[in-house]
Amino acid sequence: MPFINYYEKEIAFKIVYYGPGLSGKTTNLLCIYRNLASEVKGELFTLNTAEERTLFFDFFPVDLGRIEGYAVRFHLYTVPGQVYYEASRKLILEGTDGVVFVADSQPARLDDNLQSFRMMQDNLAGYGLGLTDGFPAVLQYNKRDCSGPIRVGTIEERLELPSLPWFEAVATQGRGVMETVNALSKAIIMKFQG
Repeated sequence: MPFINYYEKEIAFKIVYYGPGLSGKTTNLLCIYRNLASEVKGELFTLNTAEERTLFFDFFPVDLGRIEGYAVRFHLYTVPGQVYYEASRKLILEGTDGVVFVADSQPARLDDNLQSFRMMQDNLAGYGLGLTDGFPAVLQYNKRDCSGPIRVGTIEERLELPSLPWFEAVATQGRGVMETVNALSKAIIMKFQG
């Protein structure tokens, strides 16, 4: 459920980047942040844990305009990927309007992807959200430049998921990053207006 600020006439939607550790969640957010003009983005916040970082920033997507006179803002978050931060990951998902699952395309990471995706589904279910209920979610197959990447569709097949929009990406090169966030942003707006 978005946060609506009636005084400032803004609607803020929350997008969470979820996935196993070192799959490229932080790299995605840093790439998005670098690609946005300074007048449409807020400050980048980093919460460091012992093993990795959790990032947060917000931005006004210029091309999405206004909804019934309200400016649209997105808050983007990453979750820590390590399993022992499960409580933090669940907390960050609270109030989310859409999720990007960042999968690591390296074959050796398939089980990590599957485990993380199942945990994400469980955490969303704890908030009454599910992928079969039209909750906005996209799947990003990151690190497509690795040797022998897993086949696109493998995660959906193994987990018997409904059809999800997916994108191939190499976040370190910026490939597929903006396409991913733009698709999810539009899906969130469409669901809100529907």
